[in-house]
Amino acid sequence: MNSVPLRVVLNDGHIIPVLGFGTTVPDKVPKDEVIKATKIAIDTGFRHFDSAYVYGIEKEVGQAIRSKIEDGTVKREDIFYTSKLWSTFHRPELVRSCLEKTLKDAQLDYVDLYIIHFPMALEPGDKLFPRDKHGKLLAEAVDLCDTWEAMEKCKDAGLAKSIGVSNFNHRQLEMILNKPGLKYKPVCNQVECHLYLNQSKLLDYCKSKDIVLVSYCTLGSSRDQTWVDQRSPVLLDDPVLCAMANKYKQTPALIAIRYQLQRGIVVLIRSFTENRIKAFMQVFEFQLASEDMKVLDGLNRNLRYNPAKFFDDHPNHPFTDEY
Repeated sequence: MNSVPLRVVLNDGHIIPVLGFGTTVPDKVPKDEVIKATKIAIDTGFRHFDSAYVYGIEKEVGQAIRSKIEDGTVKREDIFYTSKLWSTFHRPELVRSCLEKTLKDAQLDYVDLYIIHFPMALEPGDKLFPRDKHGKLLAEAVDLCDTWEAMEKCKDAGLAKSIGVSNFNHRQLEMILNKPGLKYKPVCNQVECHLYLNQSKLLDYCKSKDIVLVSYCTLGSSRDQTWVDQRSPVLLDDPVLCAMANKYKQTPALIAIRYQLQRGIVVLIRSFTENRIKAFMQVFEFQLASEDMKVLDGLNRNLRYNPAKFFDDHPNHPFTDEY
């Protein structure tokens, strides 16, 4: 019944679970909730955990993982942990320091995957989004290829098993792929991808380069008022999706996840509710017919829930090119 593998091989030979648990935490959710949710996710069967320096949550996620290692539920090698290089660390001499901060906070010896969070460099310093006195974002002109070379050195040092990118369009990916002396190409590109933004062109491009597409906002969004347009439609309320859920006797969320998995996408999902976390694993228990996949393809609207407005005045904003 299930034609979707539980894991896929990356272009460097390492293996990534196709279903990942996201660890971003909305302001309204206490940080200890992510510890609880991560433990539940591990007990449920999740082995892939996605975090980032900018989330400010890596101590808690690491604590949850360590507790499950200590009680014998998993071994470190069972866990696939992803973190991300923040934009104020793009200078080649700063890249490793950001990763080392992640490793210290999570109390890990290595990350399984380290990715460039955004293809936009910001001035280094204590602020995540440095701005001048007029409120203008303080961008930096750092060559992405120089940042990538520093990422390669992190892999060579054993601090990251694999390296990749996030929020890159195909032109920014090509800058890396065409870099003279490229040692390792990105194993993945993590982007917003869901039924209303199916990224079909970018997906085809990544597949042609043996780069895995990883989806975030897979179920739409948490409707966070700080970055989501409240007028945007609620993905899981879509009538076509709900009708499909009724047909398969599944939830709209499971249909939305299954759609991505059958396209060959690695999926990130998140919840702080035990029943929902456990229910996610049911996605491997059914399969969507090809004609229904085509119906779901038709829901695409090129709608972004996360337009990265905090980078709007950055000259290298990736979303100015939808492909």
